[in-house]
Amino acid sequence: MEDKDQQKGQTNRTNEGGAGDGQEYEKICYMCRRPESKAGNMIVMPGNMCLCHDCMQKAFDSVMGGNMDLSRIDWSQLSHMPYMNLNLVPSADGDNIMQIPQKQKVKKKKEKSGPAFELKDIPAPHTIKRMLDEYVIGQEHAKKVISVAVYNHYKRVYAESIRKTVGKKGQIEDREDIRIEKSNILMVGPTGSGKTYLVKTLARLLDVPLAIADATSLTEAGYIGDDIESVVSKLLAAAGNDVERAEHGIIFIDEIDKIAKKRQTNTRDVSGESVQQELLKLLEGSNVEVPVGSNQKNALTPLTTVNTDNILFICGGAFPDLERIIRTRLAKKASMGFGAELKDKYEQDENIICQVSPADLREFGMIPEFLGRLPVTVTLEKLTEKLLVKILKEPRNAILKQYICLLDMDEVKLTFDEDALGWIAQEALKRETGARALRAILEEYMLDIMYEIPKDPNIGSVVITRAYLEKRGGPLIQMRG
Repeated sequence: MEDKDQQKGQTNRTNEGGAGDGQEYEKICYMCRRPESKAGNMIVMPGNMCLCHDCMQKAFDSVMGGNMDLSRIDWSQLSHMPYMNLNLVPSADGDNIMQIPQKQKVKKKKEKSGPAFELKDIPAPHTIKRMLDEYVIGQEHAKKVISVAVYNHYKRVYAESIRKTVGKKGQIEDREDIRIEKSNILMVGPTGSGKTYLVKTLARLLDVPLAIADATSLTEAGYIGDDIESVVSKLLAAAGNDVERAEHGIIFIDEIDKIAKKRQTNTRDVSGESVQQELLKLLEGSNVEVPVGSNQKNALTPLTTVNTDNILFICGGAFPDLERIIRTRLAKKASMGFGAELKDKYEQDENIICQVSPADLREFGMIPEFLGRLPVTVTLEKLTEKLLVKILKEPRNAILKQYICLLDMDEVKLTFDEDALGWIAQEALKRETGARALRAILEEYMLDIMYEIPKDPNIGSVVITRAYLEKRGGPLIQMRG
């Protein structure tokens, strides 16, 4: 009986993998939703319906009064078992055999004899920064800090994998007692300075799973909103339900400043300090059970265990009003006399955020335990007019290059005057939304051009001038020939 079950299980895994892709997935009990690793060997019913022994025995006990022995039944002879109302759907080939709707599957962990990756596969910090320079303009210090933190993190992952596979007799014998701690990152910077874009670019260049979660939707367990485990569930989905690949990924929690402690509140702070307390176990590293394919735990959602020891957490936030807290702290050091620092010295400093300290973040509302698990603090500078002009035209996927590509499909050459680029940067600074304002401005002024150009196939080139942006004239249009 076990041999027949194993043969059926292998056939079932091939069918579920999708056109025989060779990927092994765990079978999940249709009744209790437990995976095979927790419920034991599954009984494969007609239509690829899997049931664990416990659920099958309970079903027969309820029908036969507990007098039937499940072990004496030859399940291979039950090819025409009548179907119950289990939300079944007809098969695609039109046969009488029914199939069960496909559920989320958890990819099995494969035992490997070596580490997950080699040390030579980890790019050096200067290589990571050079790759980031092609996409991110400015923020030199932030890119340098993140490159070193990511490099050290994946060296830690490599060392842990070596320790598990080769032990004391391996190549890290002399460093067996040294445990490298996690280097989680806290990014502080004004809106539109490139926090999210920096992390997205980093994950794409390193080819690792990335999950971006919004801290504003997180609440304490038992309240309306997303539980803390939903953050890891998103990473598991981004890794294709591959637990091993997800355990080496990156989780970026945006708007982390929104879970600061609420001041002068008489109600339970379910989306502030409570969320910080529950995030501690994830940041430190622990085994958590997360739902597969859902943000909420329920009886119909399979669960799997994910270890967060080797997951890099990056938290970012704008932290509004943090500049006032920093200025207040620095003003206390002001004194009188020759060579003394004046109280208004820091009032005009636009990059005052770079002098942030853990004390300022605690004053803002972040608890000390939470800050202690984010040892690397990165501050992003406020973008200047010169940097905004570079952002418009220098990155590999610059905004201007995107519009040039769009009009090039219509065989029209698009160019921008330098004065026009300066005006766009000045207008973006007035809106105080950082680099996001650049696309908003271009969308506004390029609307008529993108609408009118396809009308006339004789147009060969268009030049965007400052006079057009200031509504004192029109773009310079040159016809073909």
